[in-house]
Amino acid sequence: MGWVNETHRLVNAPNSVPEQQKFYQQAYNQHVRVWKINPRSNFLLVPYQVLLWGAFGASMYMMGRKIMGYNTWFGKK
Repeated sequence: MGWVNETHRLVNAPNSVPEQQKFYQQAYNQHVRVWKINPRSNFLLVPYQVLLWGAFGASMYMMGRKIMGYNTWFGKK
């Protein structure tokens, strides 16, 4: 019957929801944004913001060049 314990691990798993709920509620009560509470948030948010603002800056740069009459990223062609 050793295989029963291997296949039913989630059935007897300890409930960690109350601890996680307390952690999130304490941080939220300190006015921390929900998406910044998790310790791994920076691994997701920093690359996202770099891509977001980089794409925005590149589009603004090219919009300015297009207004000035240049159709390329660099040069005066």
